[in-house]
Amino acid sequence: MEISAKTKINDLLKAHPFLEDFLVQYNPKFKLLGKRAMRAIVGRVANLKLVASIGDVDLATFLGDISEEIERKTGKTVVVGDLDLDNSLGKTERMALLKQVIKDLHDGGDLDEAKEKFALAVGDVNTSEIAQMEEQLIREGLAVEEVQRLCDVHVGAFSQMLDEHDDLKMPSGHPVHTYMEDNRRIETLLDELNKHARKIESDEGVMDEIGRTVEALGGIDNHYARKENQLFPLLEKHGVTAPPKVMWGIHDEIRGSLKKVRQALDKRDAQALPGAAAELSRTAAEMIYKEEKVLFPLSFETLTEKDWQEVRRGEDELGYAFAKPGSDWPETSDESGEVVLPSGADALLSLDTGALSLEQINLMLTHLPLDISFVDENDEVRYYSGGERHFPRSPAVIGRKVQNCHPPGSVHIVERILDEFKAGKKNTAEFWIQLHGKFLHIRYFALRDTDGTYRGCLEAGQDITEIRRLEGEQRLLNWDEKN
Repeated sequence: MEISAKTKINDLLKAHPFLEDFLVQYNPKFKLLGKRAMRAIVGRVANLKLVASIGDVDLATFLGDISEEIERKTGKTVVVGDLDLDNSLGKTERMALLKQVIKDLHDGGDLDEAKEKFALAVGDVNTSEIAQMEEQLIREGLAVEEVQRLCDVHVGAFSQMLDEHDDLKMPSGHPVHTYMEDNRRIETLLDELNKHARKIESDEGVMDEIGRTVEALGGIDNHYARKENQLFPLLEKHGVTAPPKVMWGIHDEIRGSLKKVRQALDKRDAQALPGAAAELSRTAAEMIYKEEKVLFPLSFETLTEKDWQEVRRGEDELGYAFAKPGSDWPETSDESGEVVLPSGADALLSLDTGALSLEQINLMLTHLPLDISFVDENDEVRYYSGGERHFPRSPAVIGRKVQNCHPPGSVHIVERILDEFKAGKKNTAEFWIQLHGKFLHIRYFALRDTDGTYRGCLEAGQDITEIRRLEGEQRLLNWDEKN
């Protein structure tokens, strides 16, 4: 009999079942091989060289010890064959393992086992290859929420390898530098939150300090909004779509955790607050790690210098809650992303009723007391108003698929509305929400040409807080009396 680097675990254990106990005792990292479910998927694809690398053992020694155990148990001579074999799995085998990881987690499987399987599946691939795997899983119909489960798993499985990578060093003013400066401030606030929360049982007076810290932590929404509205659209233009969707879902989980802290704080609930604060601190700190070890390196590999300048211009429009960008970057500004009106822009554009210049049209749209966005018949964002805004928008959204402009948890509703519009079954959809002390009325309108052909969707949002308080009447003739 011969064993070599390419011998599969399943083949080895099928021929010599007693090796199961031997392997489990040989190395603590091999304990999962003693579990039938683990072997069922891993054993078919994992060879002895890959197993040796997981256990950090010398391959020649490992094969020699296995051969000695077989000879001791059976009396048969075992030949140790080729040691030179690439230990990486094929793409098909990797995908099979990844799908099994997700299925196990969905069925309540153990996270540590999932990390072991994930390590087997991806070996030492880089972050861009992991992103490609996520892309394929989503294209094959796996829900974003399910792929999102992989995020914690692959970061956990890769933490040692990722920690060995050098941190990105970017000049002051570069978006990545600003993001990382944000993160240092967020880390400080999370430390303060934890410190205060631990004192709450013995000193409820610390509630006011927690309130100030939580108010400052509210700036985390701006940090995430800049990623969602500027960085993610540029990645999508380069074909990187899965990581933004997955990360946006995690953003919303963190926003939910922050909301729980605020609710406990409002109720001055000394029992609920420590747990809510701990959850927020954990998820927000993990996001910082995912950004700096996975997202930012992936973005730096993917985006061009021109892309980064576009990110910066849009972020300037969105504003900054924590760190402000410095002036070291960019050394020269590429203004090609600016919209330039063609010559003759003052000429009148004939409309169904009347005629207006482009300047007049722009002034009208920017001064309407509405937050307007237009999505064309191909579901691409073509315009948003620059006046009153209730939700963040920035230039990178232009040309972006509207489905990518919404969190994964609500995108299916957006698609249903658009499908109904396109099919001619509906012409409007409306919602109303309370946000940051405002009562917002949001309406979608299907736009159709004179032939009834669907040409796009107009979204209009309005703050009707004051309108809802109106009583009686205010006539035009009485305007001078109250104004």
